[in-house]
Amino acid sequence: MLCFKGGHVTVAAFFYCTVYGLKLCYYLLNQISSTMSQTTFHEVTALWKADKRRWVKPSTYAVYVQITNKHILPFFDSITPEELSEEVIQRFADGLLAQGLSIHSIRDVLMILKMILRFGEKRGAWPHILYEIHFPTTARSNEDVPVLSPIEQRKLLNYLQANFSFRNLGILICLYSGLRIGEISALQWKDLDIVTGEIHITKTIQRIWLSDGEEKNYSLSVGSPKTASSQRDIPICKDLMKIIRPLRKVMSDDFYVVSNGVDPLEPRYYRDYFRKLLSRLGIPPTRFHALRHSFATRCIESKCDYKTVSVILGHSSLATTMDLYVHPGFEEKRRCINRMAKSLQL
Repeated sequence: MLCFKGGHVTVAAFFYCTVYGLKLCYYLLNQISSTMSQTTFHEVTALWKADKRRWVKPSTYAVYVQITNKHILPFFDSITPEELSEEVIQRFADGLLAQGLSIHSIRDVLMILKMILRFGEKRGAWPHILYEIHFPTTARSNEDVPVLSPIEQRKLLNYLQANFSFRNLGILICLYSGLRIGEISALQWKDLDIVTGEIHITKTIQRIWLSDGEEKNYSLSVGSPKTASSQRDIPICKDLMKIIRPLRKVMSDDFYVVSNGVDPLEPRYYRDYFRKLLSRLGIPPTRFHALRHSFATRCIESKCDYKTVSVILGHSSLATTMDLYVHPGFEEKRRCINRMAKSLQL
């Protein structure tokens, strides 16, 4: 019983309240702990994916599903909420590195893991986890970016100009504009404006994973480009305009350029065509994206303004252009050193 004397709480009343408060806190902590132990990582991930599906593009959701199913769930499915810690997450990152993933790819996986952890934390599945991931200094921070040499690029250009096909035209457009494979695959004739001399990039095509179950179910999706800055207008150079102008006058607006039909060509088939073409020409095998890298590199070598190149490529940041697409060759480095040495001469 609580006792009050002269408006003051007695020692007995204070002791009673303190003990009762501690018991209540202990009870609540037990309830929270019980809730955490009853919620699995797999269940939280499923709820997170269902929530994300409402807000992101289908292509983005497909990437989330692929990464969680391929990398995150196989490791964390056996981890209980009580076992989640910095040490466990570091062990997960080390395992990805041992599998051969680049640090850039691992950071993409960790970004998705972070979203799942925050989602679970907000719903009381586990407490807030502070962690910092470390990578060995010898780990590769980025994969080498493929670029065609000037000789290889000229050899490819000569063949494309002498051997017309709609697929070859698409590769030629990429060499002269730096389009991504999804952008060139989704390009329609109505996107080529021969009056203003511009290519209007308003959409891209991706092969996305529709199913979240055991069976892989893919579908082509034509949608808006990856970022707002990816929607852009690119000037058509004179050499390319000579080829496009007569075709544009007779082609249907809604036909896709590369497929020459009402349906687009799937990017994976276009990649396969490009691979066989390089083999036929005796050019070392490389990714289709090398066309984009090569375009940017040739622009920089031609002393084009970096910001202009960045806008043409559709980058939201100039740093992205500099880090990923600017690759000075050895001769460029030599000229740089020689100019520096010349400036020191009396």
